[in-house]
Amino acid sequence: MTLKSALEDLLGTTLAGIAGLARKIEYIASLRDTATGAYSHWGLTRAYGESAAQHALAEAHRLLFLTMLRTPLRTLRDDVVVSSGALEMTAGEYVERLRSHAPALLPADLGGGSARHFSSVLQALSILVSLPATNPQESTPPA
Repeated sequence: MTLKSALEDLLGTTLAGIAGLARKIEYIASLRDTATGAYSHWGLTRAYGESAAQHALAEAHRLLFLTMLRTPLRTLRDDVVVSSGALEMTAGEYVERLRSHAPALLPADLGGGSARHFSSVLQALSILVSLPATNPQESTPPA
């Protein structure tokens, strides 16, 4: 039996079952009490203890946030389309939902990222999902 850290367990089990980077960030943020900043995950706390669970959840939140900031917009657009479909809403509605909850989606430790960058990414996604989808082959001129 391989022993996992709380973070490995969270990333490899809980978060692996959630489709889409944006949905993962939403999920982690939903586990955090906005008044205290503490996360609540019964299973992780039971398996690893309160301190390890808090650290793992905060670290996962930070990692997901930074991953989103570093991911190309085209990839994020595709991610939003998948995430919104799972929630039975349009990509535009989903991005607006993200934008309206943006402050709550930010981790306490931005890890070098910024709220402004995150807001800019969400703004760009809002524009991208409002445009008609294009086929990359159609936009490439013939040789």
